[in-house]
Amino acid sequence: MDRNMLNFTVGPVMMDDYLLKENAEQVPYFRTPEFSQIMLENEKLLCEFLNAPEGSRAVFITGSGTASMEASVMNFFNKDDKLLVVNGGSFGHRLVELASLHKLNFTEIKLNPGHALTKEELSKYEGQGYTALVMQQHETSTGVLYDLNMTGDFCKKNNMFLLVDAISSFLADELDMQAMNVDAVIMGSQKAVALPPGMSFIVMNSKAVNRVMNNEMKTMYFDLQDYLKNQERGQTPFTPAVGVLLLLNSRLKHIKENGGAKKVIEHTREIARYFRDGIKDLPFKMFPDSPASAVTALTSTNGKSAYDIFTKVKDEYKIFICPNGGELKDLIFRVGHIGSISKEQVQVLLDALHQMNNKGEL
Repeated sequence: MDRNMLNFTVGPVMMDDYLLKENAEQVPYFRTPEFSQIMLENEKLLCEFLNAPEGSRAVFITGSGTASMEASVMNFFNKDDKLLVVNGGSFGHRLVELASLHKLNFTEIKLNPGHALTKEELSKYEGQGYTALVMQQHETSTGVLYDLNMTGDFCKKNNMFLLVDAISSFLADELDMQAMNVDAVIMGSQKAVALPPGMSFIVMNSKAVNRVMNNEMKTMYFDLQDYLKNQERGQTPFTPAVGVLLLLNSRLKHIKENGGAKKVIEHTREIARYFRDGIKDLPFKMFPDSPASAVTALTSTNGKSAYDIFTKVKDEYKIFICPNGGELKDLIFRVGHIGSISKEQVQVLLDALHQMNNKGEL
């Protein structure tokens, strides 16, 4: 596999040079005061970038984003809850599967692929005793961005807990826990955080922390009470992906020193705009009705297979774009705008797509 191909997927993504250099260093021992200080700083910066309210906490789980999705479903909810779970694609479906696996009482809000949750749709569940709403901010499989201001207002009005999977939206679109009334946020290392895969993070406000502390768990690895207790001293219950957590510290500090999270979000939006402007004369149609900044999901207006387009870009032009799976495999391909991407690199992809179009391959 060529590890130097341009990468326009949604994770793993291309990393900055300073992170690549650091990633080549030895991984140190971690049960030390020095590592604990780094972990406490990581917690502080994640909470700061999300504008989490005072008293909020962060925990760090060695595992993909799905690990923190499952840990969240297990620790925040129990048999007394009545959940609403938004399913607008493969990752929303994963939340439904987790709620079902853990035998929670829930109602699935099933959306057509590519369509955002509307206020009218959500209003059907007003005043029906639901205790929580579980959803993505960005449904990565279809490129849809949901309106967290709208869902946050709904949850506040109905006294509901709001859990948000922001694995592909953190640092790509704005997420303000206080302004959007979000109680807990799930993130991953390999998306817009732009680090290697292997770590996921959960930031929770005091309401979420109380839910964890008052819930009885029958799990060892996913017991968030244990993670919260250990994180008080900047540690984890088990051996974490130490190298990724050190890179996280470097990445978060670099962001803070160079304009903050808003600067990263604006860069992502600018990259997305540049790409979308560059394909206006190509035979593509935007798939989602409310596109996220992290990724552009496209269909061919000429009926070409999306997977064939992905394969040709990979094999002939040595560029990664993002395929889809399941029933959307031949309908949608996706182009990511997260990670260390410049307009010059985007132009290389645009040139390739225009060449393919000239040859009738789009």
